[in-house]
Amino acid sequence: MRRLCRGLPERHLPPRHRRTERRQRHRPGRRPTPPRLRHLHRPSFGPVHNRPTGGRCRCGRTHPDDDPALGTPLDPDRYDYRAAVLWNAHAGALWARFTTYLRQQLASRAGLTRSALRDCLKVSYAKVAEYQRRGAVHFHAVIRLDGPDGAEDTPPAWATTELLTDAIRTATHLAETPGPVLDGHAYAFRFGAQLDVRPIRSADFAGTSELSSRAVAAYIAKYATKGAETAGTLDRPIRNPITDLIGSGVTDHARRMILTCWHLGALPELEDLRLRKWAHMLGFRGHFSTKSRAYSVTLGALRQERADHNEALTRERAAEAGHPLPDPDTVLVLSHWRFAGIGLTDAEALFASSRSASHDVEGDTDRA
Repeated sequence: MRRLCRGLPERHLPPRHRRTERRQRHRPGRRPTPPRLRHLHRPSFGPVHNRPTGGRCRCGRTHPDDDPALGTPLDPDRYDYRAAVLWNAHAGALWARFTTYLRQQLASRAGLTRSALRDCLKVSYAKVAEYQRRGAVHFHAVIRLDGPDGAEDTPPAWATTELLTDAIRTATHLAETPGPVLDGHAYAFRFGAQLDVRPIRSADFAGTSELSSRAVAAYIAKYATKGAETAGTLDRPIRNPITDLIGSGVTDHARRMILTCWHLGALPELEDLRLRKWAHMLGFRGHFSTKSRAYSVTLGALRQERADHNEALTRERAAEAGHPLPDPDTVLVLSHWRFAGIGLTDAEALFASSRSASHDVEGDTDRA
């Protein structure tokens, strides 16, 4: 399996191999301070069909796990689709605001300035975004305190698990990002009330726990390979919602969110959110998997490792076949480049303008 993965960009790997790579990226090395596994949930936009523990859904039914109604609104006409789309569009900014507050809270509890905190420790994390069935994004993250030089450095003694937990809870409560003003309503986005913070134990620490570092790496990788298809939407950009959604198999709930993205994307004040481009992602335009540089191995290091492996494999096969081995310092010229020009030709510009005008007319769903 390892040789199948080597040398292939992640987007070309089969799902099980992408999960393997994600586990490599999210598997920390030596951990001086126990990290925390954290789940951040979105706020509510209206009641949905669910499976409450030991009870019936508010619709009066007991839904099986594979019921397509799970996650869909009890009353679609009263569900706040606009807020749901805007939440997805601002979720990445809210996470960034949380990380800022987390460092502030750590510095405050240590009695240090933020600049002084950087000389004492480094906040490392791995985060993935997951779509719930209702189409809203929430986050899973592993957060760890390292020494100032990264994972191999020991943080100060006061950087305890309890201090990190307290700082996470406070930062989650304080984090807020402003949204647009639509129809006289000013939007602001915060995390919902659901917050699950648990310490991660491993063989590096005394005591035992069911939550191991290996399990966390696999857990994070599982969510990192999930896409928006979980919410019943498309896996490709939408050019025309009228034609692209016909026979697409998207759920009615996802269809409403896509059309909400399309309508909001036409508003000049929301141009920066690029909601039409990201309508197939239900408005979310952030990265599904991010990590701080010091958390674990970087993608650049993984790519270099693949390249080195492929080179060694090529040399091994060439030697077995009796072919001459190239000098590793030899530069092979495969082709030459020459300057062709800048911008579009007159014919290309005419074609592009005609396509743009046609797209604007086709994409006006208000006329449908």
